[in-house]
Amino acid sequence: MKGDLTVVWRERPFRRLALARTVALVADSSVPIALAFAVLAMPGGSATDLGLVLLCRSVAQIICVLFGGVVADRFPRVRVMISADLVAGSAQLIAAGLVITGRADIVVLAALATLNGAAAALVLPASSGLLPELVPSHLLKSANALLRLGMNTASIGGAAMAGFVVAVVGPGWALGTAGLAFFGSLLFLLGIRAPGSAAGGEGAKPVPVPREGFFSELAHGWKAFASRRWLWVVVLQFAVLNACTNGGLRVLGPVVAEAELGGAAAWSTIMAAQSGGLLVGTLLVMRIHPRRPLRFGVVATLGFVPPFLLLAAGAPVWAVAMSTLLSGISADFFSVFWSTSLQVHVPNDVLSRISSYDALGSYILGPVGLAVAGPLADRFGPTPVLIACGALTAGATVAALSSSQVRSLPALSTEENEVGANAR
Repeated sequence: MKGDLTVVWRERPFRRLALARTVALVADSSVPIALAFAVLAMPGGSATDLGLVLLCRSVAQIICVLFGGVVADRFPRVRVMISADLVAGSAQLIAAGLVITGRADIVVLAALATLNGAAAALVLPASSGLLPELVPSHLLKSANALLRLGMNTASIGGAAMAGFVVAVVGPGWALGTAGLAFFGSLLFLLGIRAPGSAAGGEGAKPVPVPREGFFSELAHGWKAFASRRWLWVVVLQFAVLNACTNGGLRVLGPVVAEAELGGAAAWSTIMAAQSGGLLVGTLLVMRIHPRRPLRFGVVATLGFVPPFLLLAAGAPVWAVAMSTLLSGISADFFSVFWSTSLQVHVPNDVLSRISSYDALGSYILGPVGLAVAGPLADRFGPTPVLIACGALTAGATVAALSSSQVRSLPALSTEENEVGANAR
């Protein structure tokens, strides 16, 4: 595995993609913190205002992600990502200028957050489809692990950087730093020359495909998505998992921490442990080579359950932190094996559209979790709601594993297995 990592990293196009995604994730992880303090520092700024701004970004990303999938399958994916970084970076620099000069208002910040969400909707499907164009299929797992290592490190570093800049010079300058980071990502992408298609992925040979209309291509992507049971079963699982995570951890976690665990410092420790788990997971997954990687990844998501139950039980901070460390490891295991499964078993010419349906389905219930967790906790108390989140997470995982396709999907595509058999 170490040799594979070295081989992948020596590939200049992949190295530039990894650096671009890492720098962009520094920006993405710093924006919510900078934006939060920028909104709250405004005259009359409130949590409701902040929620509105963040909601605009989330809704824009959900609405635009299918469009992003079609665009990324229709046009060169590097150019799509460059365009997205240009829009995101410009939006953040404009927001920074308005905040620094004291001219920002909620409507303008919400509009700029909407632009940022739309840009993010272009990046995800484009980057998912670009990787198999740069890396052979037998190196995709190593490539995904290296990408995750950089992105996880960036998520931690970006949040720390934003907190430092906000504390020293203010939130406007933190937004400006994020904008410059998006332009840094753009510069790395400019040096990538993708060969047009990949050695990786099922049916990834460069075959000229006559272009259809937007909705026809969208429908074709849906057929490709719906025809793969292993794919939509796991997406349904994650629709439930993300709703539970948003409601149970993002909303009720801080509530329990404030009431029982010691407040913000305790919750920061718990979240830092989760981020550390992501890094540990990346280092461990590089050494794991299951014959059925998707099954392994889905089983790993059972690690999402303990934080809900320990918070519900009023466990001490160290115990909850250990559980979020486990959930971070589990999340990284799943992410690497899921991304690799998509890139190996999905034709490259439809991969971005399928990735967009994956993102839409996986995150569509996330806002529901945010919306209902608080009212349910007010009515029944946080404990039963957290237990319900744990039970729903476990139930959705068991349901996904009941699919024979999820359990049996191999590490290689059918075509590659046949090649290997012939070689033997």
